[in-house]
Amino acid sequence: MTIPAPGARVLYVAEPAAVWSQRPPVVADCSVVAALVFAEPACDDAAAWLSHKAVHAPALLPFEVANVARTKCRAGLEAQQMAAALRDFAEQRIALHPVPPDAMAQLALRYELSAYDAAYLWLAAELKAPLATFDRRLAQAAREHLGALE
Repeated sequence: MTIPAPGARVLYVAEPAAVWSQRPPVVADCSVVAALVFAEPACDDAAAWLSHKAVHAPALLPFEVANVARTKCRAGLEAQQMAAALRDFAEQRIALHPVPPDAMAQLALRYELSAYDAAYLWLAAELKAPLATFDRRLAQAAREHLGALE
């Protein structure tokens, strides 16, 4: 063991517990996250599937969740419930990633998806991770696109 000289900077490295470092990644789209934070009927399915996984999403996810909140308020969700759901969302451990616009647009055109949905597909391919969604069209595109990856 080397004793650092007085005034020398010491590098400390803290590693996560093994259980955290071994969680497999999954990309969850807004439909899955919204099911969780707004306690939708499919909430239990989403929670079970995401359990013990590292959740990832494109950086656009907070905007989509806020839009879902707005839509639900217009349909009768009370402001207090919306605020609670958005607080719950803010507490989720979701790693957000930037997505290149050109890649998003190319996938959107290729699979006839919205650019938003294509962002989730791109990220899943980039991370070589499964994509969790309640959107049938996105799921079909993901099966085809992710299935072709090596």
